[in-house]
Amino acid sequence: MYLIKEASIVNEGRITVGDVLIKGDRIEKMGSGLSVESRVTEVDGKGLHLFPGVIDDQVHFREPGLTHKGNIFTESRAAVAGGVTSFMEMPNVNPQTITQELLEAKYQIGAKNALANYSFYMGSTNENLDEVLKTDPATVCGIKIFMGSSTGNMLVDDPQTLEKIFCNAPILIATHCEDEATIRANTEKFVAQYGDEIPFKYHPIIRSEEACYLSSSKAIELAMKCNARLHILHISTGKETNLFTNEIPLKEKRITSEACIHHLWFSDQDYDEKGSFIKWNPAVKTANDRDQIWKALLDDRIDVIATDHAPHTLEEKQNPYTKAPAGGPLIQHTLNAMIDFYHEGKISLERIAEKMSHAVADCFEVKERGYIREGYKADLVLVDLNKPWTVNRDNIRAKCGWSPFEGHTFKSTIEKTFVSGHLAYSDGKLDESQMGQRLSFDRK
Repeated sequence: MYLIKEASIVNEGRITVGDVLIKGDRIEKMGSGLSVESRVTEVDGKGLHLFPGVIDDQVHFREPGLTHKGNIFTESRAAVAGGVTSFMEMPNVNPQTITQELLEAKYQIGAKNALANYSFYMGSTNENLDEVLKTDPATVCGIKIFMGSSTGNMLVDDPQTLEKIFCNAPILIATHCEDEATIRANTEKFVAQYGDEIPFKYHPIIRSEEACYLSSSKAIELAMKCNARLHILHISTGKETNLFTNEIPLKEKRITSEACIHHLWFSDQDYDEKGSFIKWNPAVKTANDRDQIWKALLDDRIDVIATDHAPHTLEEKQNPYTKAPAGGPLIQHTLNAMIDFYHEGKISLERIAEKMSHAVADCFEVKERGYIREGYKADLVLVDLNKPWTVNRDNIRAKCGWSPFEGHTFKSTIEKTFVSGHLAYSDGKLDESQMGQRLSFDRK
């Protein structure tokens, strides 16, 4: 049992000073002046802010089959050190997660190795419709469709298959939206001019605004036709933000969207310095796109914030453009990055908790998580808002050992992370004695 005393609790649109009692894996009681029993470990929260644990709805932890880049154990360590208490992991591994048997095998890996709470997406292809439709809404976060090819080449481009998935899926569909034909045509033009050594600054021109908009609008058209529950991942253009609405509450939306930390932080002005280290699919685009994404996030057209944490080795990233894979490690630094934006006056602490925890729980109908409430699972993060630290190779916890934030000094420090009541991270040290729990979903 733990009693967190006199923390500034950031929860449900308010900041209040109070105590939180954790018993087992749940929040037993909240209030002020709660008494301490002899068996309770007291945690001094005075001067610290207590957030609900971050729920990251899009990560790539590379297991099975790509574990030279990362694995569920190493990347969940990085997650917990960054205040991320739950993750939803993608199917583009080896073998790809495209049967119910392979999906269950990943859950078995998670049960033994994930320090954070976990869920895994069922992957779709042009050929596995029957397997996709068997997915259990109560125990699986969603179905992933790559409507543009990215790492792992799981492109679903057959129109009949797409329509059948959208019209019959028993569960949320999460899409990677980039138009493949547009990207291939753009790539051919630049390869003809530069060969493999295309300057990285052309990445957002190759994987262009139009490629994103064509695909996102197509996904929305299908979702509306079929009344599907659609969640579009990593919005990267201002133009796409106009596809979404804020005129109905999140819990009533059938079509939702996500912004990722790199599209909120970087712009195309950073390619000359960062090169492949900010090569993501979809691409980081212009400062105006970034501003429009921020606007849509803050006015609730975009619903949640995620990382798309996708590690590759330094050696892989140091290849020329055509061979350098897209993606990078972000999960350890996502909450720190958002609190930097709070210090800049771009977003409130209450909105950070909403977009990184509450709204993710609502969007996916995660059971008993995402809020600081009595009876809910005790996924909690204590943060010192005014304790700076600088990212370097020695304190990066992702297996790949590098970060696009290297050299940056964050203004805040994650002091403690509780995962389902277990103090998994405290004062820079991890306690790996207890694993996270499988997420469950309260879907009707």
